[in-house]
Amino acid sequence: MKAKQSVGAVVGIILCVCIVATVSDRAKAQSGAQSQTIAASGPKTAVQQFKNIQVLKDIPADELIPTMQFVATSLGVECEFCHVHDAFDKDDKKPKQTARKMMEMMLTINQENFDGHREVTCYSCHRGSTNPVAMPPVMSAEMEMPANAHASAEPEGATTKIVGGPTADELIEKYLRAAGGSAAINKVNTRLMKGTISFGDRNIPIDIYSKEPDQRISFVHTPDGDSVTAFNGHEGWLAAPKRPVHEMRGPDIDAAAMDADLRFPAHLKEICSKTEVRGMEKIGDHSAYFVDCERAEKTPLHLYFDEKSGLLVRLVRFGETALGQLPTQIDYADYREIAGVDVPYSWTLARPGGRFTIQLSEVKQNVPVDDAKFAKPSAPPEEPKAPTK
Repeated sequence: MKAKQSVGAVVGIILCVCIVATVSDRAKAQSGAQSQTIAASGPKTAVQQFKNIQVLKDIPADELIPTMQFVATSLGVECEFCHVHDAFDKDDKKPKQTARKMMEMMLTINQENFDGHREVTCYSCHRGSTNPVAMPPVMSAEMEMPANAHASAEPEGATTKIVGGPTADELIEKYLRAAGGSAAINKVNTRLMKGTISFGDRNIPIDIYSKEPDQRISFVHTPDGDSVTAFNGHEGWLAAPKRPVHEMRGPDIDAAAMDADLRFPAHLKEICSKTEVRGMEKIGDHSAYFVDCERAEKTPLHLYFDEKSGLLVRLVRFGETALGQLPTQIDYADYREIAGVDVPYSWTLARPGGRFTIQLSEVKQNVPVDDAKFAKPSAPPEEPKAPTK
């Protein structure tokens, strides 16, 4: 069953992470002296932190949850397609056993045919379905091609190659000017944003606070309480109603730091170690230049700059997992000038598992924001253990 857009969808990723983290905590509590030995030896592997790991034993423990999300979205399913509810370590379901075999097959294909490079992933065959399509479809009326059509004609929205157009550096410079220029952007020290987060036909209030350097916290005011996503410049965390605080890891930290950068247009040139214009694409009613931004020791960014305004209208970033990359696409719109700086009042964030749109109603800049706003909450005290006999 594919994920549905509901109130839970807004905080679905938070809840999924927290639920699995709770399973992990139970495993750690049961591992006793073994956990103490592992703690002294550095970062844990998946087999050291989670129970009953048989294939992805040696990947970092922090990569296991994103990797499971990659599998789920590749097959278009939810966690319980393979896992027993609230008992993720059990092997009662056949799809879980099949998934292990498929992972081993995929790893073997890449090792024996592509020198260990990850060329084939779960999505290569499944494409959002539990049953891969084994044969090409017959041609339907909608698929027929006019006799004079070129066989390689690209569909609407595909990248169109360009010759003699602007360079990547020129496009980034144009974006910086369009966003207000370095002088105005570098004067922004805080930004307060109020609006709604929408998914399907539901709209929920959201407040976002940002402060230099690289601090950001958002509060989604759900009926059950606030869901919080925060980054304080060094570490990030997620909190959902009735769930423990969960620390961000790996690609989530990278994404949170990017979102928290109030001066992103001024920093973009130094963020990219190498840039290349790949062509043009249609985004909505506008044409945009597609720039590939490589980053040192990080996954790349795909940047799309409006042909006329020069503003950034789409950014695609990628989260690394053990089995493949999970893309996140952010579309920016409704730019408005605030104290000489163009700010998008609307952005739509889409992942393989869902999407939502944030529409701002109010933006204030350079107003006081206490650093305490971004303080990480303390972990609750551990429950006393029952005495052993």
